[in-house]
Amino acid sequence: MLLVPAIAQAESGFQQCGKASWYKLGGTTASGERANPQGLTAAHRTLPFGTLVDVTNLSNGKTVTVRINDRGPFAKGRVIDVTLAAARQLGFVNKGITKVRVTNADAPRSANHKQKCQ
Repeated sequence: MLLVPAIAQAESGFQQCGKASWYKLGGTTASGERANPQGLTAAHRTLPFGTLVDVTNLSNGKTVTVRINDRGPFAKGRVIDVTLAAARQLGFVNKGITKVRVTNADAPRSANHKQKCQ
């Protein structure tokens, strides 16, 4: 049942704000594909596999588009885990965690909510 609201959110323009971390996963992801730390992918609790999202680092304004292919994060207060390659592009590898805005990359820019993240 969690997938229905997530699909509706993904199609209509979706925004989520919170903390992101990066992870170096080995083996396979929850979607069944082989983990690739150099790929631009991410883990999200509810968005459907294959969903493209823009992740914006709120401390420096850098944005990267990632594809959801895993489940998580499992740490309290985090909204997304990205691969090492995505964290490099977002500029937070050394820090490990950063505040982000996650929006649906497939929706028109006007459909993504531009509310301030706290």
